[in-house]
Parts: sequence; structure tokens; C-alpha cells
Amino acid sequence: MIRTLTRRDYRFLLVMLVVHAFFFAIALNYKKIYTGDSFEYIYAALNLKNFGWFYAGNPALPVEMEYLTIRPPVYPLFLAFIYMFAVNNWVVIVLQNLLSIFNIFYLRDTLRKLGFTRHMDYLLIAFIILYPAQFVHTNTIVPDLLLQTCVLVYFRHFVWLWKLKRWRNAYWMSAALVVGMLTKPVLYPFAIVHCLLMLFIAARRNDGYMRASVAAAIPLIAVFLYMGWNYTRTGKVHFSSNQSFNAVYYYYFYFSDTKSAGYATQFLDSERQKMAAMPDFSDRYNYANHRGMELLKENFAPYMLYHLKHSARLLVDPGKGEWDMFTGRLTLDNLYKGNKKGFYAAYKTGGVKGVLDYIEENPSFFLAMVVLLFNTLRLLGLFFFVFDRNQALGIRLMVVLLVGYFAITTGPIANSRYFIPVSLLTVGCATLGYQSVLRRQDNKAIIASTVA
Repeated sequence: MIRTLTRRDYRFLLVMLVVHAFFFAIALNYKKIYTGDSFEYIYAALNLKNFGWFYAGNPALPVEMEYLTIRPPVYPLFLAFIYMFAVNNWVVIVLQNLLSIFNIFYLRDTLRKLGFTRHMDYLLIAFIILYPAQFVHTNTIVPDLLLQTCVLVYFRHFVWLWKLKRWRNAYWMSAALVVGMLTKPVLYPFAIVHCLLMLFIAARRNDGYMRASVAAAIPLIAVFLYMGWNYTRTGKVHFSSNQSFNAVYYYYFYFSDTKSAGYATQFLDSERQKMAAMPDFSDRYNYANHRGMELLKENFAPYMLYHLKHSARLLVDPGKGEWDMFTGRLTLDNLYKGNKKGFYAAYKTGGVKGVLDYIEENPSFFLAMVVLLFNTLRLLGLFFFVFDRNQALGIRLMVVLLVGYFAITTGPIANSRYFIPVSLLTVGCATLGYQSVLRRQDNKAIIASTVA
């Protein structure tokens, strides 16, 4: 990435600096830099700093085994490092803004390897700015921005591995995947995909089997070592206690939409009471996973359609709820108690009048519509990229794989925060897609004028 910066590069960086400063000013004004998950990461960092203990719960309360493994260590380590100098989350936010600028410039540099021309900076900048979730979550104490960095590093070195056929890039991919897995557990099943990918590339080239095997094994070894460490602390071989929680939690949304909110709440409360009555962590974990599989078998076809529908929604979700929380118009208390109706709920209960009342109560609705429009245009550009034969098939399939993986694993709990790891990737590939379309149109115009 070390190269001489041009005037266009400096202009691009200046625009990104101004935009990040603007959103940082919003964060300073409203001071809504925490989500429901933030305090678990903060506790984990403070417990690590003060006691050398990976524990995401309040140390003044009785120890709950779930909090030993609910949050993996990378983001708490990041926070703990900063807390060594100052326990000040605004310092964290400043550093995350710098990381976001790095991620965006890093993406742009990777796109140049795929034929991006800096004349398309205007479109790239528009797609970035008109996805406010990038800046909202940059200014929030959550680990998703670090995961975004890992995904961008993984993709960049895959591009080099595919194009330049240098196996050292496979080791960089493995390293990025390991850090990503230990940042958020959503990525750890991807270790199997990575393993198969490395072996496929080696077989396709009929070369580098040993290096491919080493690169394939590194993330798997990291998973087994981390699960083994968790076993020594909890008596259960597992990666994250959050996995068992989500196994049941997914169905809260499913039952809420297909039956009623009251039924869904009663269902979730009942399941949590059953688990709370089990004194052993391993029994609670096993019950939740077993119950999740049981519910899937009972509702397989309708639930899978529901899951995939919400996975697709992730690709265009404007992040209105997160924006409202960022600006203080929505609180976690109102969100969890259902005091604030969403757009569809307002229409369902009040018809056109309900929609008009909703718009009056939600001035961010119009911003959300603009973002939704650009998200749709981004999705269309991504479609152009995926079917652009001028791009290597392997690279196009990798983009589909990464975006599809995060969409499918998120499912009904979809919101813009879970899209952040691949949001810049989709922005960049969408820009390349439009660049290709414009280039073909220019070529046709040149041919037409020549013939005339």
C-alpha cells in the first residue's frame, strides 16, 4: 500500500476527514455512543486491565458463567490498551474514526487492483456518505469496525492471491480471519469455508498443497485452541455463549411476526426461565442449542423463508433505528418495551393515518428514504459487478460469498450494524459495477460515432 499519494488522493482523504469530523461532532452533541452490548465489552476491558480476567460482567455481582465467553478478546484488548493510558471512551471514538478513514482509503487502494479509476471517486464518496451507519457505528463502542478491517484485509489478500498467485497472501488471509473470529464470533464458522477455499485454490493450480494446507489449518487451530481455553474456564467446549442465546433468540422475532408480540415475549421468557433453573452452564448451553434445532425442525420451511427474507433486508436496511438511537430519539428502554412502533407496525395498525402519524413523529424518515434509495442503487451496482465478465470469476464469487455469509448468519436480527463488516466491500464493488457499465456505454458511443 506504500506509494506516492496524488492530489486526488489528498482530496479524497480530506473529504473523508471532514465527513468523519461532522459525525464526530454529532456524537459529541448527543453523547449516545453506547448500545446494549457496549457495557459488556467495557466490563471485559476493565476486568482485564484491573484483574487480568476475561469476564464481560460486573465484577461486583456474582459470577455468571455466560459472561466468561460471551465476548471474544480482541475488542476488549483494544479497549484495555487505551484504558491503560486513560479510561476515556471518547479517546476510543477518536481512534475508531481514524480506523474508519483508514478502512475507506484501504478499500479504495484495493479497488485500484481491480481497475478502479480515481475519476469515479465522486460515486464512491456518495455511496460512503449516504450510508450513515458507517459513521454511526464508528462513533459507538462496538467491535464491528475492527471486524470490517479484518474483512477488508482478508479480501485484499485474496485478490492478490488470485491475481498474483503468491501463497504468502494466504497466510495474511488466515491471520485476518483469526483476528476477525476473535473480534466477533459470527466469523468463526467461516474457518471451514476458508479451509475448503485454500484447498480448492491449490487443486485448481495443482501447486502449493503444503502452503495451502498450512494456511487452511491456521484458523481451525485457532478455533480449537480458543474453544479449549473456554473449556478450562467453563467446563464446556464452545466458542461463545452467545451462540446458544441466539439459537433461541432468533425465534422471538419469528413468533412475533407470525403469531403475536405477546406470544413471542411469553415464549422467550419461558425458555429463559427453563435455562435459569439449570445450575450447570453446560446444561444451559446444550439445552439452548437443542431447543433451537428442535424449533427449526418444527418450523423448517416457513422459518427458512422468514430467515432468508430478513437476510435479504440486511442488504438495503437504511439503519433508521440506529440513527434514531445515535441522535437520542430512540432509547433502548423504548425499543425493548415496544413503545416505539416501526413503519410497518404503524401501517398495519393505523393504515394511511398511521403512516402519516409515524412520519410526523419520525423526522428521520426522509433521511431513511434517501439512504434506502442509495442502498438500492448500491445493490444494483453490486449486481453489475457480480456479472461483469471483465472481473475475475473467483473475485466476484468471493464477494458473493462474504456478503452472503454475513447476511445469512444475521437473519432475523438484521440491522445495519451487522452489515458494517462488508458494507464498504459492497460500496466499492458497486462503484466498480457502475464504472464498468459507464465504460461500456462510452465504448458503444465511440464505435457509433466512428461508424457514422
